[in-house]
Amino acid sequence: MATFEYKQWRVQRSSKEPLLDFVVDGLKAAGCTILFVSEPTHAPFLITYETREGERQGILVYAFFANSKLTKNRPADEHRFQVKYGGDEKALLPIELDPAQLITTLFVGIDTERGIMVGADPVLHNMTPMFLSMEFKRQHANTIRKMGWHAWERTSWRAIGDPIEVLVGVTQDRVFDYIRFERLALGFDAGHRQLLAEKVMATSSPARSSASDHELIAELGLSESALLDLIQGARRLKMAVRGWVAEIHLETLLQSIPGVEDCRRLDGEGTPDIALRFKGSDDIFIECKNVLRAKSADGSARVDFQRTRASKTDACSRYYQPSDFSILAACLHAVTLEWEYKFIPTANLAKHTKCPGKLQSNLRVDSNWFEDPAEVLASITSSHE
Repeated sequence: MATFEYKQWRVQRSSKEPLLDFVVDGLKAAGCTILFVSEPTHAPFLITYETREGERQGILVYAFFANSKLTKNRPADEHRFQVKYGGDEKALLPIELDPAQLITTLFVGIDTERGIMVGADPVLHNMTPMFLSMEFKRQHANTIRKMGWHAWERTSWRAIGDPIEVLVGVTQDRVFDYIRFERLALGFDAGHRQLLAEKVMATSSPARSSASDHELIAELGLSESALLDLIQGARRLKMAVRGWVAEIHLETLLQSIPGVEDCRRLDGEGTPDIALRFKGSDDIFIECKNVLRAKSADGSARVDFQRTRASKTDACSRYYQPSDFSILAACLHAVTLEWEYKFIPTANLAKHTKCPGKLQSNLRVDSNWFEDPAEVLASITSSHE
């Protein structure tokens, strides 16, 4: 396997070895042959192994102890793991991702007493503050132990307008399934990350060590490895798993609307997703966002509406402003499993309460949104006359 460079921290063998053993034993339970295991005196852990089918894979594991120890002024039913390497409380944790995707990165908390592992999105947590506490509830721990696999939403750690993230918890006999999930979920938005987690839960079994019998693998006629290689090697296809498919379907929908002209997807960094003209108008810019998997209490879909990263000097740079584009399109696929959309003019969106000139990030797709693209386009062009 190719050389992979990553930053390491010296850690105590006695405190970290049980975490390493948990992962290694989970791989062995899935029939994997362990080829290499880094020393538990340094973190993160690097493990390479061979699957039952003879495929060689590797994982880089950022692992921390999870527990339910009672803490003053914290809920009694709270479980947590603390992100901590070294003693610098102001440091940030750089999480390495293998560009070739030969090695899968895991960012997890492991409760060895209860035999469970809880993982978060490593992409989202790159440059996470050290000494950060990742909390989850006892009900989640109990569900993981009962079902073997459980996914749920958690409000993230960021200071302003915390983005929604999805945690996935597994028992030790599902470690290999979790690695397979992270290989497929790399770069997914929160809604589709949870949707994929639910599909893995529904189609996998504890004894299963391969996706070779998954219905999608059978439909495409490719092995799991060949499918991942295809996604990795094709730039446009890799973009598809990060929202490109939603943009394609939206573009097709908009092109079918009478009066729409010159509808095209934009591929620039930081630009809106689609530009078009409607009945002779100037360019109208549209941003497409996937909704979250879980609905709000009133049954409406939800959009976590912000950029993935913010400037280190300006936390408000994460949020959009009304002039960035004219229409927000919410793709409902993560909820409905259909490529359908609702639309709202940015002029109708609430302003951010803490960042002047920015738009509110947590949105409900309610009755104020348009189902018919022609109606929202008409409202935009009429307001400019």
